Amino acid sequence: MQLLDTGIRRVDAVFLTHLHADHVHGIDDLRVFTVRERGPLPLHVAQEYAAELAARFPYIFDEGVQPNPGTTSPDVELSTFAAGEETLVAGFKLIPLSFPHGHVHTYGFRVGRLGVVVDGKTIPADARRFLEGVDVLVINALWWGNPHPTHFNVEEAVEAARSLGARRTYLTHLTHRLEHEDLRAALPEGVEPAYDGLTVEID
Repeated sequence: MQLLDTGIRRVDAVFLTHLHADHVHGIDDLRVFTVRERGPLPLHVAQEYAAELAARFPYIFDEGVQPNPGTTSPDVELSTFAAGEETLVAGFKLIPLSFPHGHVHTYGFRVGRLGVVVDGKTIPADARRFLEGVDVLVINALWWGNPHPTHFNVEEAVEAARSLGARRTYLTHLTHRLEHEDLRAALPEGVEPAYDGLTVEID
């Protein structure tokens, strides 16, 4: 629905951060893009998650499972990556970065002057060395106060951005406890709540 709202008709690649349901259970919606392009869509996932992803969706990843006549399944080409090792995604050189997220790891990345932290709780040293000095940081934050075991709250996200020296920061993964304008007014200079349809241009 968000793609429709923003008029996006083409997806060049997909970067999966981890395998929680809210991040992968929309995979069937890739079908329209692969049918339209008449070719496989590159899908990037951490090496540690590749086997589990294939096991969850055998109708997509098992070549022995064919769609029923008259139907289709997403045509994707699976590629794996490892934290700290540069990988090419849709023509951009990304450095995948690992963050603790409860019992699993989630993967953000650094690409050019942009850093992305998805569903993380802390910034480990291995990731920090790649993120320090980013111009734009995108980082998750749930709400004010009441620390969460697997996500940053707003205060923690703001402090993480400050410690990294980010020039501009966008907070994502915000919950219904926050009103956009109230949050924007309360945040320090250089930190803003993200919003549907926001785009970030990178070199």
